[in-house]
Amino acid sequence: MKIAIVGGVAGGASAAARARRLSENAEIILFERGNVPSFANCGLPYYIGGEITERNKLLVAPKELLEKRFRLDVRTLQSVEKINREKKTIQVKNLADGTVYEESYDKLILSPGASPFKPPIPGVDHPGVFTLRDLKDADMIHQMVQEPDGNAVVIGAGFIGLEMAENLVRRGWNTVVIELADQILPPWDKEMVEPVSQHLKEKGVQLILSDSAVAIEKTENGLSIKLKSGEVIDARFVIMSVGVRPENSLAVDSGLDVGARGGIQVNTNMQTKDPDIYAVGDAVEVVDFVTGHPTQIPLAGPANRQGRIAANHIFGKDSHFRGIQGTAIVSVFDMTAAMTGQSEKALVQKQLPYEKIYTHPANHAGYFPGAEGMSIKLMFAPDTGKVLGAEIIGRSGVDKRIDVIAVAIQAGMTVEDLEEMELAYAPQYGSAKDPVNMAGFVAAGVLRGDHAIVHSNELHNEDFVEHFLLDVRTPSEFEAGHIKGSVNIPVDELRDRLDEIPCDQKIVAYCKVGLRGYIAERILIQSGFDVVNLSGGFTTYQHIHGT
Repeated sequence: MKIAIVGGVAGGASAAARARRLSENAEIILFERGNVPSFANCGLPYYIGGEITERNKLLVAPKELLEKRFRLDVRTLQSVEKINREKKTIQVKNLADGTVYEESYDKLILSPGASPFKPPIPGVDHPGVFTLRDLKDADMIHQMVQEPDGNAVVIGAGFIGLEMAENLVRRGWNTVVIELADQILPPWDKEMVEPVSQHLKEKGVQLILSDSAVAIEKTENGLSIKLKSGEVIDARFVIMSVGVRPENSLAVDSGLDVGARGGIQVNTNMQTKDPDIYAVGDAVEVVDFVTGHPTQIPLAGPANRQGRIAANHIFGKDSHFRGIQGTAIVSVFDMTAAMTGQSEKALVQKQLPYEKIYTHPANHAGYFPGAEGMSIKLMFAPDTGKVLGAEIIGRSGVDKRIDVIAVAIQAGMTVEDLEEMELAYAPQYGSAKDPVNMAGFVAAGVLRGDHAIVHSNELHNEDFVEHFLLDVRTPSEFEAGHIKGSVNIPVDELRDRLDEIPCDQKIVAYCKVGLRGYIAERILIQSGFDVVNLSGGFTTYQHIHGT
């Protein structure tokens, strides 16, 4: 068996190592255009920022290790240019000396990855405009940032854009982030990332939203970036981080099928329509685990699993890729944003039915020092309660909770299952009612009809024009800020002041995060009032409508 693998990093290197573990006799050749076969591309911003001080730490699997430990034929600086499917050969160009040669294969695995997208604007190819894909890019930016001098501009507020903004600030640069959307982290729902936007501003990052670069010009001291709004920003350099596109030219030129967004189409064994050619990683189109729709989400974890699955199938193991649910996490200074499954905006776009709830629990027991709040948004099916997605924003403990919910989605669990989850508890780690349990309690209560909720984005709809807004927080909380038109009756005084509440209006009760509003709702329902609780309370209302 002779296996040729095009591209290393995550998918290709994983496939190569797995193939060797399954067969000592196979001839395995790994072709890589760069001079490093496998590196930690997720660590590149932190190397640039100085948090990772040793460049060698980024070399996940050096060439020497792959050759010695796995007896792989690793050919760096070799670009695979063409595939001849009939002859089962590939044409390879040696980038070091320009020579071209052919290599045969029995099985071919494509792992070309995805390349950073550069919008077609004047000046985008100036030497001071960088993208960040590999170690060569990182080395150039690393050299540039050593001596802070003026502005650094990041175009794009996705994962890489925000990680670069943080690390440029760490290096002492005045940092400007420009984003076409009206929010950072566009895959998230807007209200969930508003606290992260504020945090970026507090750390000195200038955010320019709902705007885009239309031209980049060279100046005496660097670059001038002209925006669609007419604003002009001077900068020493620009980092372009506006998304990636699958490297599909090999597949397209050889007649393999690609999807609407260019991803190489594969089955669950990672085979293309040619059974002897597999494709893995950021270049492939896969199935969304939650919806069953085709999708492309470039993430390292799925790429590694896909490489392993391709190697398994080559050697006769019945191995399948289940699909991708987009579990992702990003650090923004000392805040964390994480998501799994479907966002609300994705569900709306796909016209899928859903319900949602918001909670704002502490990361561990409130009585133990260091407790910090987090915000959880949970999406679930309105008929079955099946968990569809979640977004969590906070500091400590966000990663732990998103991973639990990610597993729940994989297992097809419902919000009632979240209620019953038995999770580790000690006061420094969590609460007896873990934040995941609390999200389950609230969502399952809505599912069963135990209590009714209204969402902050619905509050000013026609259905609520005649509503009576009841703020059940303390007077001091009310004075510090409240929803316009609301009346303050603290929950602990509510039973004695029922005569102050109208019987002929719908009551919307709210508190800071939703718990006291729920208690007020239960009191009022049993006293004959028509009442709903504001999901997520005043905290979520502020995220949506501002302070």
